[in-house]
Amino acid sequence: MRYKTDVSKADYYEVLGVSRDASDQELKSAYRKQAMKYHPDRNPGDHAAEERFKEASEAYQVLSDADKRAAYDRYGHAGVNGAGAPGGFSGFSGGVDLGDIFGDLFGEMFSMGGNQQRQTRQRRGDDLRFDLAIDFEDAIFGTETEVKLRRYESCSTCKGSGSASGRGPSTCPQCQGRGQIRYQQGFFSVARTCSACGGAGSIVSDPCQTCRGETRVTKEIKLNVKVPPGVEEGTRIRYAGEGDAGRSGGPKGDLYIVLSIRPHDFFERNGHDLHCVIPISFPQAALGAEIEIEGIDGKIALKIPEGTQSGKELRVRARGVPFLNEKGRGDLVVQIIVRIPKKLTRAQRDLVTQLAESMTVENKPTSPSLLEKMKDLFS
Repeated sequence: MRYKTDVSKADYYEVLGVSRDASDQELKSAYRKQAMKYHPDRNPGDHAAEERFKEASEAYQVLSDADKRAAYDRYGHAGVNGAGAPGGFSGFSGGVDLGDIFGDLFGEMFSMGGNQQRQTRQRRGDDLRFDLAIDFEDAIFGTETEVKLRRYESCSTCKGSGSASGRGPSTCPQCQGRGQIRYQQGFFSVARTCSACGGAGSIVSDPCQTCRGETRVTKEIKLNVKVPPGVEEGTRIRYAGEGDAGRSGGPKGDLYIVLSIRPHDFFERNGHDLHCVIPISFPQAALGAEIEIEGIDGKIALKIPEGTQSGKELRVRARGVPFLNEKGRGDLVVQIIVRIPKKLTRAQRDLVTQLAESMTVENKPTSPSLLEKMKDLFS
């Protein structure tokens, strides 16, 4: 059996416009609609709207608490006497989280129960990026180099305290260490971040002359960077704890070395394979030959098969790019281009004429697709 001992007060369920078996989410949604509609900031000078807002807040305070709701369902207003006093807010601070209800509408302006946590002065340092350009060969075989960069270091004068005396920060006199300043807005308070301490709740009253109270200073440092074999363009190497020092003794950030690779004069990279183009003469292509070419890591004896056509690719195993952090290497892919001389001596012309007379080629039209492929080979 339910009781309603205070006939002057409206039923809480009716105030929110929900049924008696409404879920917590339904209660929250209903209250939010009422609060947004009757909020004093949206209805300046409207005392009736303000009373409706108080009434809805009181109802939600009771019904959103499982124990208070059970007592209200059984005994009516008498069961929660004191939970919501006339005028609405004697117990409100512990029941309704306005930051949760109004979070997307009013941001962090509302604080009814001290739920806001003040910020700490100690903060992790920022991560840093350093762009390092290396030679093509260094990317293939790895290298070790020294880099110079500027970063924040903890102030050695004050040992990161920020104060000349070494005592460190003291309680902010403006916010009394809370990190927030509260302003009364009608029947509730509005909290804003303290401008004096930035929300930290403390300030440095005797700032260090070296860092001016910032607890850290910028310095140029030298760092030895090891580049492993087989790295690619854009590879990032992470050095944990080599970034900016944190404020007030906070942990350091990380340093990321980002690699860019200078192009090679005649080698190009495709994954773990190296590619190059080698010109040969017509006799070498026709008769076959064994030539010596320059690889990325030394001389290579390359066998040209008899009758090699221009554009043919020859693969030299395990003379390409090492696998990063693994054993093995890619291949060297050599594309053969047959060079035709632009001018011939009289003796050469006679020999080529004799050769032409002994050879016949049927000149038939070639499909456009094949022609395009041939253009790609010679481009």
